[in-house]
Amino acid sequence: MSLWGNKDSVYSAGTVNVNLGTNTITGTTGVVTFTSAVSAGDVITVGAGATYGYAVIIGVTSTTLSIASTAGFVSGLTTVSGSTYNISEEPIYTLGDSSYKAPESKTSGYSANPYFTGVFGVDSVEVGVAATTAYAVGHSGWVGVTTYTDMHGTLRVKHEVLVAGGILTTTDAADDALFPES
Repeated sequence: MSLWGNKDSVYSAGTVNVNLGTNTITGTTGVVTFTSAVSAGDVITVGAGATYGYAVIIGVTSTTLSIASTAGFVSGLTTVSGSTYNISEEPIYTLGDSSYKAPESKTSGYSANPYFTGVFGVDSVEVGVAATTAYAVGHSGWVGVTTYTDMHGTLRVKHEVLVAGGILTTTDAADDALFPES
């Protein structure tokens, strides 16, 4: 199990049910079969913008994922039914960083709600395209982004390159509002 990989979207087909009592996640739309691309150490984000939370995957069968902990999920939840999700290889150490706690708005609604925090996989093409925007980042790799309003009411964007990566596979179309592919 590595600390991070180079894919911001490994798998996200269908929807899932989460049982926080048993630390298991199962597919719900049709029968979601978790592919061989999903492995222990990957991070699953449940709900649009981590509405429900996220966790590190510690076990994979064809239809069930086991998660290490429920600490990254919204407090008070016991189950989640029929939710969207994304499995990525983002740095697992960010899950323990209070700067990037769920819920976040990293998958949709940027124009309606420009205030969010999240970890994004940004490749070199996305760095170039975003260079002239408020979301310009200094380097490709895993980047933490936080937006806020300053004392003058102006939107500000703070970014931190968490893991510099020259070759990153970014197929997560959900982050294209901030980091377009072209």
